[in-house]
Amino acid sequence: MRAWQVAELGEPADVLKLVDVPEPKPGPGQVLVKVAAVACNFPDILLCQGRYQERPALPFTPGMELAGEVVAVGEGVSAEVGDRVIGQTGTLGGGFADYATVPATHIWPWPDGMTAGQAAGMFVTYQTGYCALHQRARIQPGETLLVHAAAGGVGSAAVQLGKAAGATVIASAGGPEKCATASALGADHVIDYANEDLVARVKEITGGRGADVIYDPVGGDVFDASRKVVAFEGRILVIGFVAGRFADAPTNHILVKNYGVLGVHWGYYQRMAPELIPVWQDALVALWGQRRIDPLVGAELPLTEAPEALRRLGSRGTVGKVVLVP
Repeated sequence: MRAWQVAELGEPADVLKLVDVPEPKPGPGQVLVKVAAVACNFPDILLCQGRYQERPALPFTPGMELAGEVVAVGEGVSAEVGDRVIGQTGTLGGGFADYATVPATHIWPWPDGMTAGQAAGMFVTYQTGYCALHQRARIQPGETLLVHAAAGGVGSAAVQLGKAAGATVIASAGGPEKCATASALGADHVIDYANEDLVARVKEITGGRGADVIYDPVGGDVFDASRKVVAFEGRILVIGFVAGRFADAPTNHILVKNYGVLGVHWGYYQRMAPELIPVWQDALVALWGQRRIDPLVGAELPLTEAPEALRRLGSRGTVGKVVLVP
């Protein structure tokens, strides 16, 4: 079968190699999935570069989440051949291939009505958004939510989940196309940070009060701006650092303005509180059934174009999720 492998660390375009490898066999507690679609995530880029928190042994195959059909099961598994599932391989990867083994504890039913691309790309982003907004920020109906990078994968999920939670959503995005995407997702207000003063516009929209909850997958200068527009007793959610700079959170400023800075490492819940994951997934599937969320797939590329898919993702020029299909 085909699989993309990384045998040395570096830029994805330089180190990803498409090779023929034996079809894997599921071990105890695993299933073998024929991949219908695999999502691209920013950590896939970091893993190739050796800059992620965890480093799989070389060589490895990227691909953290996928959708497909179970074609074989290992010992002690209740799933059956023929089940349509979404699967999360995490930093073990394996999704950038025709077949992948997935722990049986990390598969979930493929929600009815979702395309393969939507199913492949919904799990991590929507789980992260639900965890951030409900578990960490305890968002309430009527609060104001500011979502940065609102047209991207995690941002688009946060916009929809914020609206579903009854919040007034302010979306920030760069350029007319991304702003139009954020508006179509349901944002109440959209700020083009490439052409508008983000701080001034948030203050204008909120009457000077600021945002109760700020969803920040960008970091860097965006986090610095967020500190200027967070409301009294507001919460800034630290989702990631696609800007490439870890911003500072001065404790004197946090004290004076009475706000919280909350880290959101969703993957840590799988170790520390795994019982919450199926609860959140049930809630997300229910929202999908009501069509209050609708995973946005911005680009589908063939599996053979994995380096190009990660290049597009790393350039921050994409909207929604980027997925690969066989």
